[in-house]
Amino acid sequence: LHARYVLNLLHETRKHLKQLPNISHVSTCYSEEVTVCGDLHGQLDDLFLIFYKNGLPSPSKSYVFNGDFVDRGKQSLEILVILFTFLLIYPKEVHLNRGNHEDHMVNLRYGFHLMPYLFFSFSQVHGKKILRMFQNVF
Repeated sequence: LHARYVLNLLHETRKHLKQLPNISHVSTCYSEEVTVCGDLHGQLDDLFLIFYKNGLPSPSKSYVFNGDFVDRGKQSLEILVILFTFLLIYPKEVHLNRGNHEDHMVNLRYGFHLMPYLFFSFSQVHGKKILRMFQNVF
C-alpha cells in the first residue's frame, strides 16, 4: 500500500477508537460464537490460520483480539492493517483490546519502531509519520 492509504486507514481507525469507551462490553446469545484471539506478535500466518479455521469477521462472525498484535514477528504492520480494516468495516463484530506491546517503550525494545522503514518502501518522512500515527492509535 502507498503511505497515504496507510495514513488514511490509521486516521480513520483513530477517529473510530476515540468514539469508543475505554471498556467495551461484548455479549452474544447462546447460538452465536465469538472468537477470542490474543498474542499475534507479528505472526501473519497465525492470523490467516485463525481466519481459515473460524471464518473471516462478518455480521455473523464476531472476534475479540486481545492485544499484543505487534513486535517479535516481521509482519506486524500487515496484521494491523488487516485488523484495522476489519474494525472499520465491522465495528460491532470486531473488537480490539490494546496489549502491553502496543506501547512506544515496548516497541523500542522489540523493534516495531523500525517496521515502517524496513518492510515497506516508505521514505524517511512517510515512515516517521506512519510510526507517529501508529503510536497515536495505540
